[in-house]
Amino acid sequence: MTFSKPLIALSIATALAGCAQTPSQPEHTFTLTVAHINDTHSNFDPVKSSFKADETLVYNEFGGFPRLQTMADEYKQAAQTENDSFLFLHGGDAWQGSAYFKLNEGAMNAELLSQMGLDAMALGNHEFDLNNTKLNQFISDINFPVVAANVDTSKDADLKNQTNLKPYVVFAFDGNKKTPVTDLNNLPKDKDLVAVFGIALDDMPNLAPNTGKVEFHDMVQSAQSTVDMLEAKGIQNIIALTHIGNAVDLDIASKVNGIDLIVGGHSHTLLGDFTNLGHDHNGTYAQMVNNPDGQSRTCVVQAGQYAQAIGQLKVIFDEQGDVTDCNGLNTLLSNEEYYHSPTREAASKFNAKDTAQVVDFIDQEENITIADEEMAMRSLIDSKYKPAVDKAYGSVISQVTEEINHERRPGDRGTDIHGSDVAALVAQGQYYWANSAEVQKVTGMKVDFALIGAGGIRTNMEAGEYREGNVSLELLPFSNFMSVLPVKGADIKALIEGAVTATLPKGSHAGKFPYGGHIRYQYTETVAKQKGKLDFVEVMTGSTENPKWTALEDNKTYNVAINNYNATGNDGWTPLFKAQQKNSGRVDLAFVDDKLTGFKVNNIEEIGGKYKVHYEVSGPNCKAESTRCNTDAQAVIDYVANEQPSLAPLNYQVVTFNRAK
Repeated sequence: MTFSKPLIALSIATALAGCAQTPSQPEHTFTLTVAHINDTHSNFDPVKSSFKADETLVYNEFGGFPRLQTMADEYKQAAQTENDSFLFLHGGDAWQGSAYFKLNEGAMNAELLSQMGLDAMALGNHEFDLNNTKLNQFISDINFPVVAANVDTSKDADLKNQTNLKPYVVFAFDGNKKTPVTDLNNLPKDKDLVAVFGIALDDMPNLAPNTGKVEFHDMVQSAQSTVDMLEAKGIQNIIALTHIGNAVDLDIASKVNGIDLIVGGHSHTLLGDFTNLGHDHNGTYAQMVNNPDGQSRTCVVQAGQYAQAIGQLKVIFDEQGDVTDCNGLNTLLSNEEYYHSPTREAASKFNAKDTAQVVDFIDQEENITIADEEMAMRSLIDSKYKPAVDKAYGSVISQVTEEINHERRPGDRGTDIHGSDVAALVAQGQYYWANSAEVQKVTGMKVDFALIGAGGIRTNMEAGEYREGNVSLELLPFSNFMSVLPVKGADIKALIEGAVTATLPKGSHAGKFPYGGHIRYQYTETVAKQKGKLDFVEVMTGSTENPKWTALEDNKTYNVAINNYNATGNDGWTPLFKAQQKNSGRVDLAFVDDKLTGFKVNNIEEIGGKYKVHYEVSGPNCKAESTRCNTDAQAVIDYVANEQPSLAPLNYQVVTFNRAK
C-alpha cells in the first residue's frame, strides 16, 4: 500500500501577489509540476537504511526502481486528474554503482528507465565510465532524450551522429497535454512553452577519462547563450537540467540570467530538513537565487542519491516567464518491514503493534512515505537480472556484525568528525596488499601508507555475510588497478589540503575527499564553508596493534598505495599529476594471464584537459580477456579474507575534520 502525501498547497493569492491585473485582461500565469530524481547509480533494488520514528531507531529499506516507478506513476496520475502540466526529469548518473551495472552495463538502465516515463535526463560523469560506443548505444536505446547544451560531439566517432543527445528539448502544454516542439521558428500558438536544456561538467575529461573526443564548453557561457537563444525564439519558461553539483548550481544561478528552475545532480544532495527522521538538514529545497540582473530569480532543487527519494515541486510562472512561486519537497520512499537490528534477523523484526506505530509516524511526516514496489518492474528485475547477480557474489570472506558506514565528507548525514569507517578499511586493505611479498616482488617498493578518494567507494558494509562480490561488484565497482607511487611529503600535504578545501562549500561534490591507511591528518575549517588549514599529517611507523605516529616530512619521498585514477591526479588530486609531469617511479599493477604484472610509468602529460599516462613500455590492456585490472578490489578482498574474519572498523582514526561553528 502506498501512503502518499499531497504536495504543499500553494496559495494563489500569494503566488499572484504584486502581479498587475485588470478585470478585462487578467495576467496569464502558468503552473508546472516537476518530479525529479538524480544519481540513481543502478540501484534497482532498495538500499538498506535506517531512520528514527520519534525515539525509536528503525532499520528499513529506502527506494529502488520499483518504488520510484510507483511514486512517479502516482504523481503523473494526480497531474492528469487535475489537468496539471507535468514533467519528470533525471539529473544524471544513472550508470555505475551496483552489481547489476557490472554485469549488464547500460542495457538494464536503458530498459528500466524507459519504463518510467522520463521526459529528459542530464549527462552525468559516470555515463562515461565504459566507452562512447556503449554510451551511444544506451542513448539510442532509451525513449527519452539526454540533454547537454555545452558539449560538442562532432569530432567523436561514436557520438557525432547521435540524435537523441540534444542541447535542449521544448514542450508545449495545454493543461496536462504535452507535445514536443521541434521547430523553434514555428512555435504553437496559445500554448505554454517550456524548454529544458542540459549542463554537463566542463572539466569532464579530468573527472571521467573515457570521454573520447567529446568537447566540453564553459558552463556559464553556454547556459547564458542557450537561454538568450531560447528567449529570442519566444520561449520564456526555461529549466536547466544539470549534473554539476548543488554548490555549482547555486553559482550558475547567480551568474546566468533567465533560468527559472535548475534540477540538479552530482553532489548527491538530499535537499531539505530531515532531522525529524534522525537525518541531516541538507540545505534548502527550492532555494531561490537572485540572478545577476537583479530582477529575475532561479529556483534550485536536487533529490539525493541511489534511488532512495523523489522530489516534486510546483513552479508558477508569470506572463513574462518569471517565477513567482516555487514550492515542494523531497520524499524518502520506505518499505513496510522494520527491524530493531541492522542484521535484520527474524528475532529483531517489529511486531504488528510496533509496526503500526511506525506506519502512523510516517503518515504524519511530509518527507517520508511508504511506497509499494511496482510489481511488473519488480518481477522483471527478479526474473531477468537477479539470478546472474546472485551467482556472481562468490565466496563468503567475512562476517559483519554491525553495519559499517561510508560517508564521503565527515559530519555529513549524522557522521562524526572522523567520517567514513569504510574508506579507512579500504585504504588499510590496499596498504596490506601492496606490502605483501607477491606485490613487493613486482614493485620493488615497501609501501608507507595508502590513500583513496571517497567517491571511489560506493556502499556501506552491511551487517551479515560479506562476500567477494560485495567488494568487487558494489564497494569498488570501477575496476581500477592499484598503483605504487613514490611522492614527496610536500605533495601529499598539498593534495590533502586542496582536496578537503574544495569540498567545504555546502552542496559541493565530495568525491575527492581523501582518506587513508597507515596515515592520519587533521584539518580545521577557519572560515565556514570557504577555507581552512591542514594542522598536521602523520604516518604510522608502528603496527596497527601498537601504532606509533611520525610527522610527514616535506622533503622525504614516501611510497603510496593508491588506485590509478587518483594516482594520475584525476578529480582534483592535481598535485599527484604535477609530481609526475617530468618523471615518475610509479608502478601500476594488474593480472595478466593470472600473473601479477607491473607496468612502469615514465611520466604524465596533460593533453586537451585529460591526463595521459606514458609508460616505459606499455600499460595494462584492461579490455583484453587475458588481463584483469580490478586489483583495487582484489586488494581489499585479500585483506578482509586473511585479516578480518569478523569485519570491524579500524582501531585508529584516519581523519579529524573540525568544522567552523
